[in-house]
Amino acid sequence: MTHLISVNRLKNRLENKQHNTIIIDVRFQLDDPDAGRKAYLENHLPGAVYLDLNKDLSGKKAKHGGNHPLPDRELFAKKIGHLGIDYDSTVVIYDKNNDMFAARLWWLLDYMGLEKVYILDGGYDQWVKAGNEVTDEVPMLEEKAFEPAYRENHIADMDEVKEKLVNQTAILIDSRARDRYLGKTEPLYAKAGHIPGAKNFFWQDVLNGEGLWKKEDALESHFASLPKDKEIIVSCGSGVSACPNVLALKTAGYENVKLYPGSYSDWISYEENKVEKREE
Repeated sequence: MTHLISVNRLKNRLENKQHNTIIIDVRFQLDDPDAGRKAYLENHLPGAVYLDLNKDLSGKKAKHGGNHPLPDRELFAKKIGHLGIDYDSTVVIYDKNNDMFAARLWWLLDYMGLEKVYILDGGYDQWVKAGNEVTDEVPMLEEKAFEPAYRENHIADMDEVKEKLVNQTAILIDSRARDRYLGKTEPLYAKAGHIPGAKNFFWQDVLNGEGLWKKEDALESHFASLPKDKEIIVSCGSGVSACPNVLALKTAGYENVKLYPGSYSDWISYEENKVEKREE
């Protein structure tokens, strides 16, 4: 099953006024948290609404749980209903290009039980490059009641990660850049390195040289060292850049894939947890 939609397919969908298509803009910059919303207000895809990584797609930071904990369930479900989304909706999410933020929302909506959720391949940049129109008009949406049907088996917490690494019943992936995985650099956290036992698959490696998502066969080749009959737990720094790897693994045919939402930033919030800097 594909979790992507091309610019042309979305354009045809809008031109044919296909019922119940909700478009969500999630452009964001970690170093400038207001930049995404400003970009949206300046112009966006016709009919698109905006959700913010920090304010909408994450909960409040605490001592544990990582730097981008999952949003409060009840509050987030209300927001999704407020956007006019229900189980009949087709949701299309886009970023500036193929960044990690669209995959974060894709994962959240998939976790909540929605089936027809797609990422616009190439995002805003690809839409504009193809000569399509943008607008500064903010749409009025019809609110709907949305009751999530959570897929609890999509998540692993720290205790489960520990137990499964000890028992060797799951493989843990670290989705961060190689130098961060090896502890050579750490721009965000007090400790450098990775969770002991994690294997490194940098999330941007699921994209091709033009910044578009690799096709299914290329992704199968990319993850060929991982057995398909084993559970894969995906982590990163704070549960955001792990999400493109979750999507890519599912596209490549891996069915038993979980996200560790707190990821490395949650792991190191417990003093007793060790970190590793060697290649694994």
